[in-house]
Amino acid sequence: MRISAKARRQPTESLDDERILKELGYTQQLRRGMGAFGNFSASLSVISIMSGTLLLFGYGLNSGGPAVVMWGWLAVGPLVLCLAAALAEITSRYPTSGGLYYMARQLGGERWSWYTGWLNLMGLLGGIAAQDYGIAAFTAAWLNLQFGFVPSPGSLLALYAVVLALHAVLNLFGTRLMNLLTSLSAWWHLAGAVVIIGALALLPAHHQPVGFVLSAFTNNTGWASPAYVILLGMLLPCFALAGYDTSAHLSEETNHASVAAARGIVRSVAVSWVAGGILLAALLFAIQDYTATLASPTGVPVAQIFLDALGLATAKTLLLVIIVAQFLCGYTVTASASRMIYAFSRDGALPGSARWRKVSPRTAVPSRAVWLAVTVAFALALPSLYSATAFSAVTAISVVGFTPAYAIPVLLRLRHRDKWTRGPWHLGHWSRPIGWVAVLWAAVVTVLFLLPQTSPVTAVTFNYTPIATLAVLALAALWWRVGRRSYGVPRSGTADAQDEVEEAQGIS
Repeated sequence: MRISAKARRQPTESLDDERILKELGYTQQLRRGMGAFGNFSASLSVISIMSGTLLLFGYGLNSGGPAVVMWGWLAVGPLVLCLAAALAEITSRYPTSGGLYYMARQLGGERWSWYTGWLNLMGLLGGIAAQDYGIAAFTAAWLNLQFGFVPSPGSLLALYAVVLALHAVLNLFGTRLMNLLTSLSAWWHLAGAVVIIGALALLPAHHQPVGFVLSAFTNNTGWASPAYVILLGMLLPCFALAGYDTSAHLSEETNHASVAAARGIVRSVAVSWVAGGILLAALLFAIQDYTATLASPTGVPVAQIFLDALGLATAKTLLLVIIVAQFLCGYTVTASASRMIYAFSRDGALPGSARWRKVSPRTAVPSRAVWLAVTVAFALALPSLYSATAFSAVTAISVVGFTPAYAIPVLLRLRHRDKWTRGPWHLGHWSRPIGWVAVLWAAVVTVLFLLPQTSPVTAVTFNYTPIATLAVLALAALWWRVGRRSYGVPRSGTADAQDEVEEAQGIS
């Protein structure tokens, strides 16, 4: 019986991964069953060109219109890719489930690590809320076309709760199912995008002219300044191209993680940017009635475009393709968030850490962390019962959490060159210029999405992102004063560091 070269390599790679993880201060607890494609697929699934781009498509049509949707996507993509590449370089050196906060600990110290971890956790939990609430909205749109169902805030929240519960249950089954579903998700997203783009390009009897797609400007925000509206429109690409740190959070379950996780980050952003841009262009060209699209009784402008351009049967079919893609995306976001909670609790950072770091002996999954993730995500969406702008606020919470958390390790690497030793995947001479572009871009984005999105500002239109951000930072600051003695991120290069941390924390 002949053994393939790939099969011969896997035991050696697993041993190397365990050795690297031990040098970073941890022992292997999660099961390594994910290959390079599975890791790339996980980030591709979280970014999800049929989720982020389509969930905020209506927001983009109101906040600048086709011109801002198209040019904003083209402009933001390379900037996001700079941040992703800078982060990938650090991931190659520190491939752990903790990801960003572990990197910040090695390059800047415990206080930097603490706040980076809390911001990253806010981004991930906001990401679950945004993705799964979006799935509920698209499902309601399909039900509207199929049965005439008229969604209300209460019914959307109920659908949202069902989606969260399904994602939690599926996440309890372990790495083998995760590898299968993330790989399926990648192919589903790419094949689904090809089908949708082809249908929108070939089937409609009428297409909008190029001038409409590239220059039509719409301002339904209430703000008088076109420049401010254009900046607000950047939320679509910033949210749609976030979540690539999933590759880092799954690195302890990935073979040859020092290279595979870094490549997964960069490739997932690059593929999503290209494919997402084509998908957005196809949707804009296929708009039949702009006003009717925005006022769609389905509540989802994309569904109205399908209905007007392709007919009822095709619209329902394509919506199902999108819903499946979004569901797979939400599954992976939940997995990423639960691994972050597990890792952060493993290092004593969360209230009740001893509970949340528990790993199921049967499936090697942090099941309690999974349930915590979906519970907090449900709470984040409760304002949707009374707020018309709650969904865009939740997406802004995700962006404001993710972006500085991505940038802090990059900034620390640039400031503390003496603490930095590059890993096997790196940017060479481009490392510093790309890093500074990434940090400056992150600073602008973070400030931008704390600002009001709609005028006049009322209780209904209020962007509660600043309140959510301040609440998270206040909780982090309070818990730092109370619980920092239990916080201990191992120092890289000390093989027995995790044993020392566990002994100090009284962990058996």
